Amino acid sequence: MSAVDRYRVTPGASVDLTKIPTSDTSAFPEATKKSSRNQLGAMNERLSELQRLLWADGSRSLLLVLQAMDTGGKDGTIRKVFTGVNPQGVDVRGFGVPTDEELAHDYLWRVHARTPSDGRIAVFNRSHYEDVLVVRVLDLVPEDVWSKRYAHIRDFESMLVDEGTVIRKVMLHISKDEQKQRLQARLDDPAKAYKFNASDLDTRARWSDYMAAYARALEETSTDEAPWFVVPADRKWYRNLVVSQILIEAIEGLGLRYPEPSDDLGNLEIT
Repeated sequence: MSAVDRYRVTPGASVDLTKIPTSDTSAFPEATKKSSRNQLGAMNERLSELQRLLWADGSRSLLLVLQAMDTGGKDGTIRKVFTGVNPQGVDVRGFGVPTDEELAHDYLWRVHARTPSDGRIAVFNRSHYEDVLVVRVLDLVPEDVWSKRYAHIRDFESMLVDEGTVIRKVMLHISKDEQKQRLQARLDDPAKAYKFNASDLDTRARWSDYMAAYARALEETSTDEAPWFVVPADRKWYRNLVVSQILIEAIEGLGLRYPEPSDDLGNLEIT
């Protein structure tokens, strides 16, 4: 079993996020914050190679869904994990409050348009899961509406997989204490203060409600074909290693190949 499989949410299993550690480092027991730099660098190189192969093969695509509480590290994960990967092959999209146009369509409309085309990687910084998380917690639609969305999402992701997209979904799992430290760090640093929003405190006050919403979403939508991983994220360096390994294993498992040249190059000579 892969080291990172310990963080995979087994389909049909119950999830209690209070019992899942946020500072575990057991998938890379020999690594430290200092040594992880070289290890992550090697993973960056490997992911870059695999991105080129994904593009050259052209038959498959990869979707990474990132979800987390405020300060969970979505931006930092994207920046660190994809360092050195050709930006022409990666599309990053953040899904915030829906626009009027988006609200006039079904809730999956804005997301479907940003799924990756063949040969490409797409990263969702927040995603369609907001419609069973924040929508549920803030009671933006009735329960008989949002409760049906788990089945919609399973079917939507199943269709993407059938059409050639490999999906990996990651919840960056931080503790409430760690969030407190990160929010305070934003307030204390003029270069980070712009990231702070008073609404973050309202969200923090409903921590238990959000954990319940996340647990339900994980239980309902982690499937064999589109699995969820709950990645310990209190230690940023460890988070980066685990997410990198998840993506590397996902692409390596596709059996991709570089295509044969379209012309016979056996006797070709460059003059």
